[in-house]
Amino acid sequence: MRLRAQRLALRTKRQFVISRTAYAEHVNVVVSLETDDGVTGYGEAAPNRFYEETADSALAAASRLGGMLRDADEWGIEELETRLAAEAPRDASVRAAVSAALHDILGKRLDAPVYRIFGLDPARAPLSSFTIAIAPPDELRQRVLDAGEYPLLKVKLGTDRDEEIIRTVREAAPDKRLFVDANAAWSAEKAVRMIEILAALGVELVEQPLARDDVDGHAWVRERSAIPIIADESCATAVDIPRLAGAVDGINIKLAKCGSLREAIRMVHVARAHELSVMAGCMIESSLGISAIAQIAPLLDYADLDGAALLAEDPFSGVRMVAGELHFPEAPGLGAHPLSSAGLPEHHERGVQRARVG
Repeated sequence: MRLRAQRLALRTKRQFVISRTAYAEHVNVVVSLETDDGVTGYGEAAPNRFYEETADSALAAASRLGGMLRDADEWGIEELETRLAAEAPRDASVRAAVSAALHDILGKRLDAPVYRIFGLDPARAPLSSFTIAIAPPDELRQRVLDAGEYPLLKVKLGTDRDEEIIRTVREAAPDKRLFVDANAAWSAEKAVRMIEILAALGVELVEQPLARDDVDGHAWVRERSAIPIIADESCATAVDIPRLAGAVDGINIKLAKCGSLREAIRMVHVARAHELSVMAGCMIESSLGISAIAQIAPLLDYADLDGAALLAEDPFSGVRMVAGELHFPEAPGLGAHPLSSAGLPEHHERGVQRARVG
């Protein structure tokens, strides 16, 4: 297999602000794997500085992994993912992109969507939330108005005016379901105070209230919380889950953290064994990245897969979010392919077409 990787600059419709950062453009990396007979699989790496990855480090990791994959058995995905983790342990987003590309090839070989190969029914996927980023009050109201088609909103908090933000959103959306994400910005005491307000406003859950290493603090907050607490930054892979049992009510899986589709599935099963609920989320990603994680959506309790819906322009087709519902194409593999704006080499697109028609 031949691996190619290139930058993918994604612009959001509006500046995306959370408690620790703000940006209007995010640079991801598209990975393509092409077999000797011309079948091409795609994957998207969404590197994030919080997890010590950048576009430059992702490209460097992809270059290293390309040599390892040159003579690899495309069918031996489980073994390949183990080798990838050993070769690039700090490059989870790149490993996730390679994993997605391998599964894309697998689906094209078998002429079936990946979710079908996993034995899953897409009709069982939960409704996805749509994110309302941190903004001034007037802009918040406009963002909620513009998100009118979405019945479930996730509100970013972690500021010195969190109560104002959540009350503004609730006033603008009195009948919508609400989640909240503090992105690890609160103290335990503030979390308890805010959760009382959130519960009174009908918020259904709060994601990552405290710092990622503060397991004891999360347990203390959970004892005093009327709504479920979901661990995101605290939970990267399956090995993190046992220590979180009893401290939180659920976990949030992201491919950019866990490193592969198969690890994501392991996380689902480990979480269930510890009686934890399961959410899957995303970074700012195109429909290529969303299509990869969406393959396991039928296994979830909660979904936050709006990364492509936040973009000014999406360079890939694939799984789409319409009014919060995930719409899965019947195409084999991930069901995602580059549009002209993706700027991928022409022979890659021909490879995708050949795979589809056999």
